[in-house]
Amino acid sequence: MEQPTTRKIIHIDMDAFYASVEQRDNPELRGKPLAVGGSRQRGVVAAASYEARQFGVRSAMASSIALRKCPDLIFVKPRFDVYKAVSSQIRAIFAQFTNLIEPLSLDEAYLDVTDNLSSQTTATQLAQTIKEQIKRETGLTASAGVSYNKFLAKLASDYRKPDGLFVIKPHQGLAFVEVLKVGQFHGIGRVTAEKMNQLGIFTGLDLRQKTEAFLLDHFGKVGHHYYNIARAIDNRPVTPDRERKSVGSENTFEQDLTEYTELEAELQPLITSVWTYCKRTGVLGRTVTLKVKYADFQQITRSRTAFSAIADQSTLARISVDLLSSLFPLQKGVRLLGVSLSSLQTVASVPSGQLTLDL
Repeated sequence: MEQPTTRKIIHIDMDAFYASVEQRDNPELRGKPLAVGGSRQRGVVAAASYEARQFGVRSAMASSIALRKCPDLIFVKPRFDVYKAVSSQIRAIFAQFTNLIEPLSLDEAYLDVTDNLSSQTTATQLAQTIKEQIKRETGLTASAGVSYNKFLAKLASDYRKPDGLFVIKPHQGLAFVEVLKVGQFHGIGRVTAEKMNQLGIFTGLDLRQKTEAFLLDHFGKVGHHYYNIARAIDNRPVTPDRERKSVGSENTFEQDLTEYTELEAELQPLITSVWTYCKRTGVLGRTVTLKVKYADFQQITRSRTAFSAIADQSTLARISVDLLSSLFPLQKGVRLLGVSLSSLQTVASVPSGQLTLDL
């Protein structure tokens, strides 16, 4: 199926958003390695300034590891109300140019400017104007990617960070994708990239040389998506008012697991991944769901809904571990484990006395 190449898509991604807001509001923090998050032993970095990133500090990293990498790292507690307010400013700027805006989080969004509200003739000019207006009104920099579909626009916005603008034109899409390592593809995480490497797939070109049947066989229904993006095809529309129903993380094991201690250990990074997303996007949830796929491919879920929004990682972990414990003794091995959080709401909508993020 050939993809239409007439669309004009912009992906805007704010540069080190939380950290940049803190440096903007406190001149003493400018030019210094900064982490938004908690410095406690079990704290996690929610965002890192570019000065901190030079030392290898990254979001979702344990604070203790971040401090070992950068002993002079300054920790600042997050101010989600401020980030949300700035995000609303930025969304208002987007709305001046197009009605087709798909927010992904507080700091990034897709814009379809094929038919837009501006007199500017090219999407590149429009992206530059948006960047300049964001800088003028908020004092922050954004990076922009411009292309004919969402997948390529997202890749383009990462290409020249910070304060970058990169364009992938229709005749450049295929060549751009084929030289990328599969781990650089948006939506292909570390575990999937490692599995692809084991199958001899290291680059976009390697991925394109695999048949759709091969990809479906090894990766399930998402193999169809991999088949398309290897050909720079992505027909997903920009969907305004996109509302995420849940956030989750899962892992398929190389060998089936049967021991409680092993499964509990595998549960912890999944919990951390879910909670890191909650902190980055400013959402909380009430319903925890444990997903289990057994060795014979039977799949079950177990859920528990809290009375109010789960406000810290330790509570999420306790409920998740309780759900896991309820499955024992096991009758068969486990090949996949997953944790998700649903019944989502934004931090701003949670009663103020109820929220204690463990940062």
